[in-house]
Amino acid sequence: MWDGRERWWPAITTWLSWLPAPIGGALAALPIWGPAGAWVGAGAGALLAVGVLLSLTWTTELTGTEFRVGRARLPLDVVSGVDVIAGPERRAALGPGLDARAHLAIRSWIRPAVRIHLDDPADPTPYWLVSTRRPQRLAAEIRRRSRCR
Repeated sequence: MWDGRERWWPAITTWLSWLPAPIGGALAALPIWGPAGAWVGAGAGALLAVGVLLSLTWTTELTGTEFRVGRARLPLDVVSGVDVIAGPERRAALGPGLDARAHLAIRSWIRPAVRIHLDDPADPTPYWLVSTRRPQRLAAEIRRRSRCR
């Protein structure tokens, strides 16, 4: 059973890629303000890195009436189907098989995804493609809570 929420934290390699930010801040401040300023620059670089990394953190949430990814909301009454996308199928879904009108909520470090098909005449978006660590559970729960079978 889907617990209703999933948080997408950046991959460890993404965190590691921001390690030079405090060093860069210190090196930029050192010639201007000296050693004390270097500490301030390092702190500013660290805060910048943490801010950017936290901005990459999203939450997916499935309620009784809608599916939320970050700030985007999808009413479950417009869902007409759900597919699990994994492996080579994911590559094709994001490449030649991608519809330019689709809503993408993809993170490269989360390989599996679900494609949520929409049936809403007022919305030109044909489907949402969403990364998830538990695609089978999410797909089953969306099917259970929406009108699609």
